[in-house]
Amino acid sequence: MKTNKRKIINDPVFGFITIQSEFIYDLIEHPYLQRLRRIKQLGLSNIVFPGVNHTRFEHAVGAYYLMQLAISSLQMKRVDIAEEEAEAVSCAILLHDIGHGPFSHALEHSLVDGISHEMISLLMMEELNRQFGGRLDLAIRIFKNEYEKKFLHQLVASQLDMDRLDYLRRDSFFSGVTEGVIGSDRIIKMLNVRNDSLVAEYKGIYSIEKFLIARRLMYWQVYLHKTVLSAEHMLVKVLQRAKELVMGGHDLFATPGLKVFLEKRVTIDCFVNQSVDEKKNLLELFVELDDSDLISAMKQWQNHEDKILAYLAGAVINRKLFRIKIKNSPFAPEKIEKIKSQIQQRWGVADDELDYFLIHDSITNSVYASEGDKINILMKSGKVKEINEASDINLSTLSHMVRKYFVCYPKELDIN
Repeated sequence: MKTNKRKIINDPVFGFITIQSEFIYDLIEHPYLQRLRRIKQLGLSNIVFPGVNHTRFEHAVGAYYLMQLAISSLQMKRVDIAEEEAEAVSCAILLHDIGHGPFSHALEHSLVDGISHEMISLLMMEELNRQFGGRLDLAIRIFKNEYEKKFLHQLVASQLDMDRLDYLRRDSFFSGVTEGVIGSDRIIKMLNVRNDSLVAEYKGIYSIEKFLIARRLMYWQVYLHKTVLSAEHMLVKVLQRAKELVMGGHDLFATPGLKVFLEKRVTIDCFVNQSVDEKKNLLELFVELDDSDLISAMKQWQNHEDKILAYLAGAVINRKLFRIKIKNSPFAPEKIEKIKSQIQQRWGVADDELDYFLIHDSITNSVYASEGDKINILMKSGKVKEINEASDINLSTLSHMVRKYFVCYPKELDIN
């Protein structure tokens, strides 16, 4: 018997989402997509916002739903989108985050060296394409911006893509930070295409202004929250210490997939310059990884004989986080040296181990980079203007890169 694959998913943010294509449903059912259920959307942000337990899977399905709305709205405005293109761009947005590793962005460059999640997403899309007999050829071309209709790629990756329209609504909903609420439906209904480029009709300019401001507020209040920064940088240090120990010949508890990524420095060449079978094996090992691999490992590592690994793993697991201070200018070298001195006095660590107890870096936030991918407004006259020119408020401050400096260190230290 043939089952009905036009399923309905009840989403807490958007309500009922209908999966309109059997092929889309097959992709959702694939282990690559199901793995995203085990990867939190916002890494360790639930340390601050207890409700933030939603996953990359929910985000992928939500972005797919918004893509359906966008396609329908554009087709009603007589934008030429064939059914094959509609399915392909829907596949592209559904799979856009499939390459995320454990805890999403928190460990983006820790398990693998110099490889973005977008690059791994593409590798996984190519493997899925092989498994589905070339069915994703067009989706991959759109994802890589190699298809002739450039506006389709903009629906997947741009200043007003379906990715951003979903994650702002979703992250705001689950965090309870109401400043992130945006009018995604209104923005989508105002989208149009001119000269093969995505534009927003002037009637929607206020919704877009709110979208940009909401994005700024969500970055400072949620994504770059100081306690989340402390937790996620400590998590990076946990993995860094574990890799150092394993590569130095120590035996650590780890799942088989995690052990491979601890034992060697994995670069893009490790995926690309291998035989087909080897490439699949490494990719499959990466696919085995999710948040639970790191959590189960850290639960064991907090009792390890290496005092640095044990201290850091226990601190992350039990929320005994480093104190963090943030300011608009770099910290004075004297301040850093004072912290280093107290760390060595208390824990007796070597100079080359100080970085495990002292983290100092900077964070940046640029909401809208107008010199790159622009938000273009379709004026009532038919002329297209960049949003800074079209808006009657000053949005230029949102284009400026804001940089802040932070330092993290154990709370046991007495630092004024």
